[in-house]
Amino acid sequence: MARNRRHFTDEFKREAVRLAEQPDSNVSRVAQDLGLDPSVLRRWVGQMRGGTWEPTPGKPLKSAQQQEIEQLRRELAKVKTERDILKKAVGYFAKDQT
Repeated sequence: MARNRRHFTDEFKREAVRLAEQPDSNVSRVAQDLGLDPSVLRRWVGQMRGGTWEPTPGKPLKSAQQQEIEQLRRELAKVKTERDILKKAVGYFAKDQT
């Protein structure tokens, strides 16, 4: 049975990370209290600490620059896949010519 993917607001994620980073808190307990899997909350904390996310309330979680970097990485991966397919096709057809 497939589970539906849950979506959380930027503010919810920021608040969850803030709670998890309190000196007397435990990531697993905060995740349980919020109905999250602990690995999800740990990933959010890592993204915030790593600078992937903007900690400032009222702004998008990802800066425009970070969004552009992610888009360019996706495009690059697609182009590399297409290139690899074309290389294989050229090799295949070149083999048939001989």
